Amino acid sequence: MPFRIRPGRAAALLLSAVLMAGGLSGCSFLAPFKTCEGTEARMKELESLPLLASPPPGASLPRTFDGVYAECADDSGDAWLSAGRTYVYPGTRQEVLDHYRKAAEADGWRFAPNPMSGRNSGDACFTKGEDGQAKTFALSFPPARLITDFYGPEAAAEFATGSGFEITVGSEADGAKTSCWS
Repeated sequence: MPFRIRPGRAAALLLSAVLMAGGLSGCSFLAPFKTCEGTEARMKELESLPLLASPPPGASLPRTFDGVYAECADDSGDAWLSAGRTYVYPGTRQEVLDHYRKAAEADGWRFAPNPMSGRNSGDACFTKGEDGQAKTFALSFPPARLITDFYGPEAAAEFATGSGFEITVGSEADGAKTSCWS
């Protein structure tokens, strides 16, 4: 007697195989997939935040590259929008931290302490907005080797003259609440 599969069961088996393959490959057909489509207005909002254009006095964009970027990445299944600037500063990291902490808090941003208490990188992060309008603001001091790898040796040489730092604002495409240190 031949083995027979009823049409309804064949469809169920096929759907199970597709879902299993999707799960094993890291893709899911059950969860909503958020893309960068339709995020232009939110991206413009991030790019125009005053903190991005308010460096400490004496800071400048590196000569070797424009130091400015904006992007939407949706390769992980959830679209993430970010805009940032990279600056060269002749002063100290502490002066940069003090400047941005004062400016961020004056603009309604809340400081989010790093939960890894032993970490003393000088990086700082702030959050602002409720669910639907949530954003993060991060300040970091990338090491010279990262600058060299990403921007080239000319940029790294320029950063050697002072503190190089990056500021970045970010948001989920839908403005969902997010954490600084996840």
